[in-house]
Amino acid sequence: SLNKGNVLTELFFCVLSEEYHFKQWVSQHNKLYTTEEYYHRLGVFTENKRTVDRHNAGNNSFTMGLNQFSDLTFEEFKKFYLQTQICSVTKGTHVLSTGPYPEFVDWRTKGNFVTPVKNQGFCGSCWTFSTTGCLESVIAIATGKLISLSEQQLLDCSRPFNNFGCLGGLPSQSFEYIKYNKGLMTEEDYPYKSFSRCKFESQLAAAFVQDVVNITSYDEKAMVDAVAQLNPITFCFDVTPDFKHYKDGFYLFSTQCKSTADSVNHAVLAVGYGSEDNEKPYWIVKNSWGTAWGKDGYFLIERGKNMCGLATCSSYPLPLV
Repeated sequence: SLNKGNVLTELFFCVLSEEYHFKQWVSQHNKLYTTEEYYHRLGVFTENKRTVDRHNAGNNSFTMGLNQFSDLTFEEFKKFYLQTQICSVTKGTHVLSTGPYPEFVDWRTKGNFVTPVKNQGFCGSCWTFSTTGCLESVIAIATGKLISLSEQQLLDCSRPFNNFGCLGGLPSQSFEYIKYNKGLMTEEDYPYKSFSRCKFESQLAAAFVQDVVNITSYDEKAMVDAVAQLNPITFCFDVTPDFKHYKDGFYLFSTQCKSTADSVNHAVLAVGYGSEDNEKPYWIVKNSWGTAWGKDGYFLIERGKNMCGLATCSSYPLPLV
């Protein structure tokens, strides 16, 4: 009975410790719950924290951490923050240069060419942020002027181009919309609110697309060529439960994600690439989940193996300036 008492005491303090961590997290993220919801979310948070702790205790290439999604199951996270749009496999129009390519490229360090990390919030609108992030950089490289562009306009107005608001879309289709719509407004003139009707004003258009360049599916060498020689590029990939908790390091060798065009569910922006110890080639990627997630809003993912389908659907625009 003494051993049983010790076990019960340890279990009691374990539960107290888990609730203490949860209360700290709730305060940090300004969460409000009903009593019933509180205990449900405590259970989900505890399971997520155990996943993070187990992962970090092992020998892995990346670390996990608690973040704003830590009270959500992956199914909930997938429903509210990822998209269901299928990426179409295409023969690309990107023309390869003759090289050679630098071993390391980071457009954030080349000049004022990349806007700060944004936050898509409670909406599967990653495709709009991937689109604006790429066009912002392309225009800044061409003109020397970095302007934050409107994701909300894409959410509200680009549905005729096979985009579906908070349910998903594709950057390539969004570039097509901007091209034929004759312009995209700035973030300041058309701010992000997640739900709205189309309020585009042509006289306030600040960014224009001459054409859209798709990179041939599965051709990561062409992706490297574009980032090295031209500008950041959009790509889509398959987010799985382990990636939700990503904090730092190299997202390598995932056995959970799929690598086909019909499995991708998240759009992001490749702003550079490099390699660790000449053995671990990676992409430097800007996400749209705010700076509290990942490495100040960025992550590093394995390059050269179509990791999680990242080479299935990549594009960038040619600006009209």
